[in-house]
Amino acid sequence: MCADNPVTRCAWAGPEQIYIDYHDTEWGVPEYDSRALWEKLILDGFQAGLSWITILKKRDNFRAAFDGFDPARIACWGPEDVERLLQNPGIIRHRGKIEAAITNAQSWERIEAREGFDTFLWRYVDGAPLQNTWATQADVPPQTSLSARISQDLKAEGFRFCGPTIVYAFMEAVGIVNDHIVTCHRHRTVRAMGQRT
Repeated sequence: MCADNPVTRCAWAGPEQIYIDYHDTEWGVPEYDSRALWEKLILDGFQAGLSWITILKKRDNFRAAFDGFDPARIACWGPEDVERLLQNPGIIRHRGKIEAAITNAQSWERIEAREGFDTFLWRYVDGAPLQNTWATQADVPPQTSLSARISQDLKAEGFRFCGPTIVYAFMEAVGIVNDHIVTCHRHRTVRAMGQRT
């Protein structure tokens, strides 16, 4: 009797099931919804200095605490909301990151009204994901010249907690770049998702 072939994944995916599921169903899938893109960018900002698994485990708590990541509502928040969130043990209680989420919501509203946040982000790659062919996890860079440029432009729009490394992690997560290694079972699937007709 033949043994089942194990599924090959990117080295970071595991060992916890929540991490495997995220890798297998969500990470790298092209996201074109403005609000969903904003949510991912805010969560990546909260990740700064922490591991993504920490944020992933608290994501539902974040969604509840941040009104479903509705930027129009969060843009109107004030100091009392910051204090309320600082008392919430279900999220990352970091004053700077919470305050940044509010100003980032205000920045999102301006971009969304002007051109659409999705359009703003996807224009950097002409609307189609960049397709990398990394052989190993060690080949994947922590940031690129493009993530540095997007970071700079986001900061010029008023965004905070969006440095080049955070932006690159965000680009990977939302499929602006396909960084599944070539031996990963998701590489081809995600690549096919990026083929715009």
